[in-house]
Amino acid sequence: MDNIALMRAAYDTLQRGDLDASVGLLTENFIANIPGLPEPLHGREIWRMGAQAMLDGFPDLRVEIEDIFGVDDKVAVRVRFQGTHKGPFQGVPPTHRPVDFTSIEIYRIEGDKIAEEWVAPDMTSLMRQIADPAPAPLG
Repeated sequence: MDNIALMRAAYDTLQRGDLDASVGLLTENFIANIPGLPEPLHGREIWRMGAQAMLDGFPDLRVEIEDIFGVDDKVAVRVRFQGTHKGPFQGVPPTHRPVDFTSIEIYRIEGDKIAEEWVAPDMTSLMRQIADPAPAPLG
């Protein structure tokens, strides 16, 4: 499987909620580089916990790859996530509001597995969609 096909398969398993299949696409020593953290996180279970938190908060999560391209061992993806806030997420109880946010993500591939990620999700937009109070009714 080429690197782009591998990434398409990874997003597909996430959207299906098949985290076992998703984790199977990662190297044992997977590295996650996440904004705001001083050091990278290590291990497939770290990835699983983050993905599970997304699926718990947005069980109808839809993933749309808007752009994807690869060079050598790297794949870059611009991805859109949409869903409904039906479960707690980052301390915010369910609002049942629709969400729509994007992420720019870069992956490093080793052989036929994903070895490392650098993700930059638009968390500000996502949190604004679920944490801002509902607008007051007009009139």
